Amino acid sequence: MKIGIMGCGSIANTLTNFQLNGKLNVKLSYFYDINRNNAINLAKKIDAEVVDTIEELIERSDLILEAAAQSAVRNSVPKILENGVNVIIMSVGALMDSEFKNHLERLADESNVKIYLPTGAITGIDTVKASTMGEIESISLTTRKPPVSLGMTLEGNEEKVLFEGKASEAVNKFPKNINVSSTLSLASGIDVDVKIIADPKIDKNTHEIHLKGSFGELITRTANVSSPDNPKTSMLAAFSAACLLNKLSKTIQIGS
Repeated sequence: MKIGIMGCGSIANTLTNFQLNGKLNVKLSYFYDINRNNAINLAKKIDAEVVDTIEELIERSDLILEAAAQSAVRNSVPKILENGVNVIIMSVGALMDSEFKNHLERLADESNVKIYLPTGAITGIDTVKASTMGEIESISLTTRKPPVSLGMTLEGNEEKVLFEGKASEAVNKFPKNINVSSTLSLASGIDVDVKIIADPKIDKNTHEIHLKGSFGELITRTANVSSPDNPKTSMLAAFSAACLLNKLSKTIQIGS
């Protein structure tokens, strides 16, 4: 399987290092970024190729992993699907637009390809999906991050609530910080309640899920180390992408 990478930032860098260390079952073959130097720097580490256009990436890849931005999903993923190429989407917030999400699903069905969404920087998604077989009574996400991870500074040590509302609003106000709320909403089928807190007293990006349903109750807390290349991105997001790439090539599939 020839894997193309769209967006050569912190996630792509982590995946490249995994390949160097023999932790990927697939080969990253092609790299594309609007800043060509970013693509060159990653490609040369693993003897891969740089492509100059999205069209070339589509033509040469069996699967494309998007690790760029919500705008890249909107601008390029429809074209990827129309050309019969599978895609992994990291910028899941773009799919909170239900009309756009439905459009992508139609394109994928017509081209007989798949859209994959990694679990990202949270835990418990398998349980969330399983809970939809019954009734979900309530579901919420509280995200607490160091100010630097939110691109801001705070005086003193007092935490500050930056947002309380629905996930569909959060992804528009914090497009680079809160993809986890989109993943949780898509997995549950509910526009989840979200609270975002800047907390100078912590050094990890934390996400707490609280779900009540007919099956019982789920409470999770994930405290993520930030990517050394980008404090807005949790390392676990890149890990989940690598895990998904490996899962696609395995005979035994664990989890839903």
